[in-house]
Amino acid sequence: MDTLTALLTRTSHGALTEPAPNSAVLNQAFQAALRAPDHRMLRPWRYLIIGGEARQRLGEQFLQAGLQDNPALVDVEQQRLLKMPLRAPMIIVAITRFKTDPKVPLVEQTLSTGAAIQNLLLALHAQGFGSMWRTGWVTEHATIKQALALQPHESIAGFIYVGTPATPAKTPNLLNVSDFVNNWQG
Repeated sequence: MDTLTALLTRTSHGALTEPAPNSAVLNQAFQAALRAPDHRMLRPWRYLIIGGEARQRLGEQFLQAGLQDNPALVDVEQQRLLKMPLRAPMIIVAITRFKTDPKVPLVEQTLSTGAAIQNLLLALHAQGFGSMWRTGWVTEHATIKQALALQPHESIAGFIYVGTPATPAKTPNLLNVSDFVNNWQG
């Protein structure tokens, strides 16, 4: 798949199934991620791959965090938290590793991580796999950060659910460029 086709056809897939990408596909996807814009070569990102039974253990951590926030959590919600990581055969946790640099503000490091994630999503799509970038309260919760061994200078940028799309991709609606782009005349 050529670059423009990948850019114009990538969509998020909420329903993902086996197979997950193999190591060769993942290596290509991570090589693409590592090509993200990166001022002063700080490399402000790292990734965790969660597959197999580790997804169940992540679900247990989601449940523990949910119960910490709401000890009266109803059973249906508890089951939902346990099953969240099972919505795909693989999860990639994207982590921003903030570094102190007088020329590179934290927001630029956050943006670099976002660009790396986009490269990862596009590379997976170009190789025939689907993905969904998920965030939410679990990315901010101290219990989840501790379970994933994050350091104080790190932040979860998202949980990237990865697998084979269970349904055909919807054709993305192309937006009207003129709604978002103007010429500035000074």
